[in-house]
Amino acid sequence: MSTASCDVRNVVLVGHTGAGKTALVDRLLATAGPPERQNGDHQLVHTSYVGHADPDHRPSRSVSLSLCSVSHRGLTINLLDTPGYPDFIGELRAGLRAADAALFVVSAVDGVDGATGLLWTECAEVGMPRAIAIAHLDHARADFTAAVEECQRAFGTGVLPAWLPHRTADGTVRLAGLLTGRTVEYGPGGRRESTAESDRSDRSDVRHAAARAALVEGIIAESEDETLLDRYLSGADPDPDLLLADLETAVARGTFFPVLPVGLRTDQDANHGTGDRIPARTGGFGSTELLDLLVQGFPAPAEHPLPALTRPDGTACAPGTGDPAGPLVAEVVKTTTDPYVGRMSVVRVFSGTLRPDDPVHVSGHGRAAGGHADHDDNERVGALSRPYGSALHSVPDCPAGGICVVTKLATAETGDTLSSLDDPRHLPAWAMPEPLLPVAIRARGRADEDRLSTALSRLAIEDPTLRVVQDPQTAQLVLWSMGEAHADAVLERLAQRYGATVDRVAAIIPLRETLRAPAHGLGRQVKQSGGHGQYAVCQLEVEPLPPGSGFEFVDEIVGGAIPRSFIPSVEKGVRAQMAQGVRAGHPLTDLRVRLVDGRSHSVDSSDLAFQIAGGLALRDAVRSGGVVVLEPVLAVDVSVPDEFVGTVVSDLSTRRGRVVGMDPVPPAPGSAPSFAATRTVVHAEVPESEMSRYAIELRSLSHGTGSFHREPHGFEPMPPQLTDSLIG
Repeated sequence: MSTASCDVRNVVLVGHTGAGKTALVDRLLATAGPPERQNGDHQLVHTSYVGHADPDHRPSRSVSLSLCSVSHRGLTINLLDTPGYPDFIGELRAGLRAADAALFVVSAVDGVDGATGLLWTECAEVGMPRAIAIAHLDHARADFTAAVEECQRAFGTGVLPAWLPHRTADGTVRLAGLLTGRTVEYGPGGRRESTAESDRSDRSDVRHAAARAALVEGIIAESEDETLLDRYLSGADPDPDLLLADLETAVARGTFFPVLPVGLRTDQDANHGTGDRIPARTGGFGSTELLDLLVQGFPAPAEHPLPALTRPDGTACAPGTGDPAGPLVAEVVKTTTDPYVGRMSVVRVFSGTLRPDDPVHVSGHGRAAGGHADHDDNERVGALSRPYGSALHSVPDCPAGGICVVTKLATAETGDTLSSLDDPRHLPAWAMPEPLLPVAIRARGRADEDRLSTALSRLAIEDPTLRVVQDPQTAQLVLWSMGEAHADAVLERLAQRYGATVDRVAAIIPLRETLRAPAHGLGRQVKQSGGHGQYAVCQLEVEPLPPGSGFEFVDEIVGGAIPRSFIPSVEKGVRAQMAQGVRAGHPLTDLRVRLVDGRSHSVDSSDLAFQIAGGLALRDAVRSGGVVVLEPVLAVDVSVPDEFVGTVVSDLSTRRGRVVGMDPVPPAPGSAPSFAATRTVVHAEVPESEMSRYAIELRSLSHGTGSFHREPHGFEPMPPQLTDSLIG
């Protein structure tokens, strides 16, 4: 393991909205102190980094990934604070990619929700080490013991507390270390540590003894030191230093999950309580102990397996080693734009060392697939910085295992790989969810319209879960987002960052029309009022085709009734009228049009005249045969736990959906026990007009545990009661 990698810990904070992740990061920053105090070599270069002081971070909800670095016990800890709201799952996935371990923040008041259980399973599938911080213990209704028990039910028996909180009679919060044998007291005077000898009352407590025994056994069970196991089985009390040495091994295997209590408030109050029920408005506690765990219990980057690597042409190459002296392999995990600095990229270095002004090869977004390294994909690295809160502090380099902020990368986007020019490599893209909520927008004014295109292209670069579509049929600009909160955040960024104000408009569903019954149509374009006239007559036989057949044009002219040179003109006119629609203004489809007869004039017939006649003949046939309005239908696959299948099926039926099948899906390996019930995928066909807000409504129906995929399935007739208002 490289020395540089040993000196770094990359930790992503995971939890639901309101669990206290951002407040915990702020407290850890305050506990560790600013970089000037941590390391005098850091130079402040900018004070508006997109971190906790950014407008994206509201007091009630974080909506983007932020990176903050602290130093503790000589190591750098990169804290990746992720949004807890499901709409911003793309930001969380980026944090998981950049980190080597996850800290789950669970509110002692709100407990564990379904979305947190799914994230736990996601981390388990990739073998990511995890620990748990029980936050909001300074709330009047908080109960540490109950919170730990809920986590054990949700995540398994490997969840064990490493510290126990206790409220003393004088209002001091006492944390008893189950491994260290020491007690730490937090009171009005701050943190005060005492030795084990002064803490015999806690160590003789039955609850304390049982919790310590469970923790020690959990660590020893994962230990490779057989001597330690033999000594424990013989009744000897294990050496705390040996237990701490084995703590990282136990956590790294992904089966042991230490729990720490933390209080986040900074003010004091005389509102006292007893035991582990910490009263409201108590001063914050546990941050130093949590930093110790991140340093002592979480693995170094070199111990975390690197993603698979390929060459720019797609061929496999040797796996990365995580060596700072090896070939450069880094990844852009987040891109943002600062009004003063310009584009800023959060970059995780997996191998080699990233230095300012170094030329690098950029691959990703289709540039590496099936191709070769190209000079157009090369660019030069800008300044490197380390973030602390809202400030950036310059650093001379970023070796393997580190995370830094790189300024002015001109072409690299979120998810792109940076590698050496002489040995270009490519990291596979991480799985990103599909945006499923459409939001149609319209620029409010001409100035907004001028800014909108550039602004949306930049936001799409920053956020891979945002898709911008200009619908060719409806001419609407549609933003596909993860949910209502995600859409609101995008529109707010458009207005505040780029000055582009837009209005939401109703999304138009692209309908179609077809003929109800076979019909005959006559088209006449006769104008002979002096000068060169127009003369064209054509007769069409039009009949509907099966759904999905499209359009067929059949030439059945005999005897030269219409010159051969004008027959393509008739077809062109028919196609133009089909695109324009006849009754409800929607394109016609699934028709067979037979040109059976017509007349022409040797002087006045023309290409334009027969185009007009063809369109008029089609309109006449549709008026005779009647119109059927077709609506797009989606093939929808909804994945939910078995307990919600009945609710989902019932809801789909109210949306005029047809359930065509169900498939059970066994729980994934490592699933959180309380969320490991068998899931079922419900296959259905549902009109698109009924699915516009399904991303929001399914979340409510399944308590945040459901997901779905949609794709076009075709067009089907709309019910008559719905079409009456469309065609009059």
